[in-house]
Amino acid sequence: MKAIIMAGGEGKRLKPVTGDTPKPLTMLCGRPIMEHIILLLKQHGITDICAALKYRPDDIKSYFGNGERLGVHLEYRVEQTALGTAGGVKNCADFYGDEDFLVISGDAACDFDLGSIIAEHEKRSPEATIVLYPDPEPLRYGLALCDRDGLVRSFIEKPDWSRVVTNLVNTGIYIITPHAMAKVPESTEYDFAKDLFPALLRDGEKLFGCPADGYWCDIGTPKSYFECCADALSGKLRLQLSGGFEVTSDKPREQRPSDRMSFSDCVCSDRARLMDSISSAFLELGADYSDGLCYRGADYELYISPLPDAARIRISANAADEETARELAESACALVSELEKRLDN
Repeated sequence: MKAIIMAGGEGKRLKPVTGDTPKPLTMLCGRPIMEHIILLLKQHGITDICAALKYRPDDIKSYFGNGERLGVHLEYRVEQTALGTAGGVKNCADFYGDEDFLVISGDAACDFDLGSIIAEHEKRSPEATIVLYPDPEPLRYGLALCDRDGLVRSFIEKPDWSRVVTNLVNTGIYIITPHAMAKVPESTEYDFAKDLFPALLRDGEKLFGCPADGYWCDIGTPKSYFECCADALSGKLRLQLSGGFEVTSDKPREQRPSDRMSFSDCVCSDRARLMDSISSAFLELGADYSDGLCYRGADYELYISPLPDAARIRISANAADEETARELAESACALVSELEKRLDN
């Protein structure tokens, strides 16, 4: 089966972290998030891939090339004008041809068993299989209401709480037939969730909602991005981590409190100005500013402050074990260094 990666996103809400970097190139534990997606596809035997691009396409092309470095064949199709999710995939029609194909977002982290999803699609033969994921806070996403047989009966786009009728959100991962894609107009802005899927339902076509086990996160905000990084380091999100990043072992060991604290310093030219940029980035995450900048997760704390006697920013991390604390401190230092570069530019 072939795959199309939707990788045209700019990531406007993530700009306090990424600047002008395309959202698919956002670093997640040593690799761009789109690289993790490519490795996930390869893990499940999908190596013929096309990326649908729009925002800063040359940046993505320059990084991935033809995919040979990752052991895949990678092509690109670039939108000249905004075509929406379905329109952008339609722009790849010469790539997917006349066989069912998988669509996946290049800017969301997941570790789903794609093989089992493909098997369910082949078993049920719908016009489209929509991968769903339970989310306790579903307001930012489109919801899909399914019957007992797993057939989608209704879509609700980004509802308020009064219209929440399910916790199953649309992950933006689909298996689509060419017959369904024939309904997408050429060179026109057209969306899967808002346009194509409702049109298929109106025409009486079969759509299958496939709940997936595992981890999925749209890193659309600084808060979700940072939490995703922590989940990858803890092993909650299963990724192929690059050198310097290791999953924390769950094996308990006796520790002293001092064992759990790690420090990392970032050299800077203007401490106060850089702290303003850092504070803006962490504000949406819900950081505590009552005594400096402190961000707390479920099992870690991160402190960021300028050193009083040097042009440096000190990052202190406290976690369940020393290795996790070290990796959190180093990850946060890399983020601060990127913010420093943006100030210089």
